[in-house]
Amino acid sequence: MKYENSKSAILTFLILVSIVLTWNLWTYQPNFDTLENGNTVQEVTLKEKRELYQIISPDLVLFHHSGQHFGTTDAESLDKIMSEIRKWSIYDVKDYSENIEDIKELVHGNGNAELVFPADIPIEIYRNVLKFEEKRIPVFNFNRIVVNVENSEKGNGTIYFVSSDYQHVYISHISPSLLNEFNKNFFKNAEQYQRYFPFEATNQRTVYIPDGNVEMMEYTYLPVVLNSDAFKEALFSEPKFVQRGTVSGVEEFSDVSSKMTVNNDTNMLLYVNPTGESNYVDDSYDLLKRSIDFINGHGGWTDPYRYVAKDEKRKSVKFRLYSIDGYPVFNESGMSEIEEVWGRDEITKYVRPNISLELPLTTEMVKVTLPTGSSALEFLKTRKNFKPELLEQLVLGYRMSKDTSENKLILLEPAWFYRYNQTWGQITKDDLGGLLYGLE
Repeated sequence: MKYENSKSAILTFLILVSIVLTWNLWTYQPNFDTLENGNTVQEVTLKEKRELYQIISPDLVLFHHSGQHFGTTDAESLDKIMSEIRKWSIYDVKDYSENIEDIKELVHGNGNAELVFPADIPIEIYRNVLKFEEKRIPVFNFNRIVVNVENSEKGNGTIYFVSSDYQHVYISHISPSLLNEFNKNFFKNAEQYQRYFPFEATNQRTVYIPDGNVEMMEYTYLPVVLNSDAFKEALFSEPKFVQRGTVSGVEEFSDVSSKMTVNNDTNMLLYVNPTGESNYVDDSYDLLKRSIDFINGHGGWTDPYRYVAKDEKRKSVKFRLYSIDGYPVFNESGMSEIEEVWGRDEITKYVRPNISLELPLTTEMVKVTLPTGSSALEFLKTRKNFKPELLEQLVLGYRMSKDTSENKLILLEPAWFYRYNQTWGQITKDDLGGLLYGLE
């Protein structure tokens, strides 16, 4: 009898345990709180992302004031001007090209403020920087924003978007109160900026050049070398299958279709994906947008780079390094540029430096006085076979190089640079009789 009672008790216990386990199985809800927003793979970023207005921005403002021309490339001054323009509500955008008899007068005429961008910009992408009242506006490219301060029609503020390369003009308006504020804050104070003088390259193009002596700083940097493995994680679709090796001091990363090389002597990184299709038609908006999104995707803005060129035939976009005070930086090996070449859905070529400049060595900073813009222009005119119509720009900037005595250091030396027949060249200090040095 006791044996039968024990069997009943054990059976009853097992049934109860089964009921409890079944209930827990039915009602169990797993806790996923330890997963961050459901993302199991962390995003690879070298630096922070940048806003569109920081990447696509003017590098010169000119004020055509009382028959004279004043301007600045100073990054802080341009930021202040663009911060105000970004607040404007712009309306009534129309094609105005057929109404223009003299585009140079419209752009450079007395009473105008002229914001000059390094390259043509699709208005579709810049809608994310400026504010337009209408949801739909014409599709066009521009490389200048012209604010008419003194002669606005019917009391409204008149804004022109101009493509100087293609001679296209679009007109728009802002409220008179916004124009008055711009006049008070900037245009009336134009004489505080550097004086510029015009050089008439062609009937359609005037090149404005800084007048008089200009003081600039020489900079020395101890660069930070960027992590090659971070680029591998960002650029390859399956990083765990990437093979790594070293050939003659050059790091090589490759999978079945792509290859990345990092040369620490030249400080250049090259990623190629030759399988990407390239024979297709795309518009300039998509090309520029995907190029910016690509670099933002891995935080590749390791220094203050700006958009400076695109080639729709090659499907390429170029970004250039600018100094902390707003001057373009040039290097014959490409160490101051980021270039992308695109296929249909993938990037096919990505070339960039693998260093970041961070902060200059303050003990090595030296102030120098450069020869005048007129002397730089006269030097160009004396060169054999010089054709004025092929001169597109003459600007102050920096030449980036490695210190010959200490290879780890990067030097930024001020100089005159010119764009002639779509190619940049440098006027050396020896060409103009050297620089005047002063301690800072």
